[in-house]
Amino acid sequence: MKGLVIRNTGYSYTVRADESGALYECKVKGNFRIKGIRTTNPVAIGDRVEFTPQQEENAGLIVALEDRRNYIIRKSTNLSKQSHILAANVDQCFLIVTVTRPETSLIFIDRFLASAEAYRVPVTLVFNKVDLVEGDWREYLEGMVNLYETIGYECRQISAKTGLGVEELRKELSGKVTLLSGNSGVGKSTLINALFPHLNLKTSEISDAYNTGKHTTTFSEMYPISSSGDGYIIDTPGIKGFGTFDMEKEEIGHYFKEIFRFSAQCKFHNCTHTHEPHCAVLEAVERHDISESRYNSYLSMLEDENEEKYRAAHP
Repeated sequence: MKGLVIRNTGYSYTVRADESGALYECKVKGNFRIKGIRTTNPVAIGDRVEFTPQQEENAGLIVALEDRRNYIIRKSTNLSKQSHILAANVDQCFLIVTVTRPETSLIFIDRFLASAEAYRVPVTLVFNKVDLVEGDWREYLEGMVNLYETIGYECRQISAKTGLGVEELRKELSGKVTLLSGNSGVGKSTLINALFPHLNLKTSEISDAYNTGKHTTTFSEMYPISSSGDGYIIDTPGIKGFGTFDMEKEEIGHYFKEIFRFSAQCKFHNCTHTHEPHCAVLEAVERHDISESRYNSYLSMLEDENEEKYRAAHP
């Protein structure tokens, strides 16, 4: 039988059968785990799989994985030589960010965007909680939006709490598989509830002491956004950092859109954009045609090559 993985509990996978729509709680076949897949989760939300029903009611065994169109991957937080796949076969990703309560790190945003570029996943930056943004924070928000729109990323300003911009966002979900990701506390579950109240996902408050979020979503799950199955939304646990995985040092600049554009003018084809003479990227940084924050994010990803442990986005 074939089906779609719609939930990952860490120990088993919920698979929706293609023909019947029935749900099966599936394990992964033993030898399936050791076929060179260096991930903590060889099967991910959004995967198309082949499975065999077992004698127990609604139980199954995943025996094969179909080729993925794309996926979002990051370095595992506790196993430096393994990765963790957030979701597979997605049409788009909404990266939920906030400038306050909590503040999303620019390095986190840039690492996520670079990984998405590497695996061909279109990303829209969704700035949530804009109702809380006042004074200097408003100027900072507008600066962030201007930066990323200039690079070529779509940006949305919304408030899941007040409903600002939610309806416009809902229109972009129809007929697509959309991944929602971001730090803990940025309001992913609240946003999903605002978009689709019938899902009634659990939410939690921000910690006043540390201005950080709590992990409301424990497991990744894929929800149909209509009874006809016309589109899905994927909710994932909040992530604090985004360690890059399986990127060659020479490739990293390719995944920063503006760095890649200027790199074509560099004198040396293998330029690392760190010290070489006549480096068009360094010259662009000096002219502010490439933002200092983006360039620093690029440098931080180069440093990952020399680290044996997971690199968190927040110090």
